[in-house]
Amino acid sequence: MLRRRGIGSDASAGRLEPAPQDEVALVRDVARGDTAAFDALFRRYVPRLIRFLGRSTRVPHLIDEIVNDTMLVVWRRAGTFNRGSKVSTWILGIASRRRLKALARVDDRTDADDIGEMAGPADSGPEGQFMRQDFHRQLSEAIDALSEEHRQVVMLTCVEGRTYAEIAQIVGCPVNTVKTRMFHARRRLKVLLADRQRAA
Repeated sequence: MLRRRGIGSDASAGRLEPAPQDEVALVRDVARGDTAAFDALFRRYVPRLIRFLGRSTRVPHLIDEIVNDTMLVVWRRAGTFNRGSKVSTWILGIASRRRLKALARVDDRTDADDIGEMAGPADSGPEGQFMRQDFHRQLSEAIDALSEEHRQVVMLTCVEGRTYAEIAQIVGCPVNTVKTRMFHARRRLKVLLADRQRAA
């Protein structure tokens, strides 16, 4: 199994990380067996994959395994990348499929992480901070209560900032299906949040 190679190692000291537009070149070099290019891609995507998986799977003990599996697929199948999408969309698509396979092997679920990136009350001061923390807690609980499909599109949209077209590529369904899932997810979230605020 792959490990988090290159992260914080001496080999990477003083080396600039590639700009996003160079990611296609990195994948091309990985397809040629260039381990340095793979290390650079690995360092760039492992933290991002951990954030994505941590907020969408609710199975923290599987995250390292899914990340490693994802990057192993990137290493083995870099030659299949056809430049029809962003490298990030391709890699997140692989991670999404590996996540589904991992989830199929387990029955347990854990609480979702706090979603600090999503908007809450804008009041300033200690009271506003408390309100934002409470809102984030309620939002996290509401997202956790969504179905797997609805939770995934919410996280890809709100956390990753993905377009519907990119999400469709990642999850492997038509764009209209993504839009439908997002519509129902938003409607369900409003109901869940309203219920939690009434109960508070």
